Amino acid sequence: MSRVGSLFSQLLQLFPRLQLEQLIRQHRAERHARGFTCWGQFIAMLFCQLGQGHSLREIGGGLASCQGKLRHLALPDAPKRSTLA
Repeated sequence: MSRVGSLFSQLLQLFPRLQLEQLIRQHRAERHARGFTCWGQFIAMLFCQLGQGHSLREIGGGLASCQGKLRHLALPDAPKRSTLA
């Protein structure tokens, strides 16, 4: 029996997280971040692009509906609208 991940997780495998983490450290992109990481921002924006979200409510609601699956992507919670803004 073969196990197939979701299309979103398969797409995220195209982006090497280790390389992204190195770039974040190199450019000190998270030096003023308070709980919302660059990885979380990347996942939210990729979700927005794929889902063709037109509002922050759609993005936040869509990510909140996948709450259990977000833990596998190293996101503790779905970002709130004010955080995405």
